[in-house]
Amino acid sequence: MIAGPRQLRLVMELRRQGIADTRVLGAIERIPRENFIPETFRDQAYEDTALPIGHGQTISQPTVVARMTEALAVGDRHRVLEIGTGSGYQAAVLARLCRRLYTIERHRALLQAAEARFRELRLHNVTTRWGDGTKGWPESAPFDRIIVTAAGLEIPDTLPEQLAPGGIMIIPVGERGDTQRLVRIVRDEDGFVCDDMGTVRFVPLVAGLPRGAQERRA
Repeated sequence: MIAGPRQLRLVMELRRQGIADTRVLGAIERIPRENFIPETFRDQAYEDTALPIGHGQTISQPTVVARMTEALAVGDRHRVLEIGTGSGYQAAVLARLCRRLYTIERHRALLQAAEARFRELRLHNVTTRWGDGTKGWPESAPFDRIIVTAAGLEIPDTLPEQLAPGGIMIIPVGERGDTQRLVRIVRDEDGFVCDDMGTVRFVPLVAGLPRGAQERRA
């Protein structure tokens, strides 16, 4: 896919913001962000801002997507787990970088829309699941990388345990507002090492499925 002028301007802005990984920048350049945004907001697709996508969820601002992706240090042989598919934009960027992406979303309508976008972009290395992301994907673990795109009050115990040795996990932690911190977790031979990557703002990480979904599932 040939990048348009707005995509190229976005990549230049990401470079100015300190994103240096050429693989990450190349993946973002190749993904049409406007495809992941409701038509009402498409004129803002390449602005550095989060935008609503329905169900109380948002698509993250491009600098946050780039920053988290760069911090993951994704290789082309890696298996990556994403918690919170949302619009599918972050997943589409990661799919350009890894061998296999597993992504979980608790809102069925968002997941179905994201799946359609993956097909349209011919991203065939993405496996999706409708469910509770706080539980991870234990039957497909361990994962080389895990990314969480919603903020938990604390780090769910289940997720770091699904990291492979040497694996990296990125997760926002904290209450809604400016108190959230982006945390990078590395699993080494002695356990887990955590680094604080600064302040972020994400929607809350919620356990379970939306009200009424359990009944429909049954």
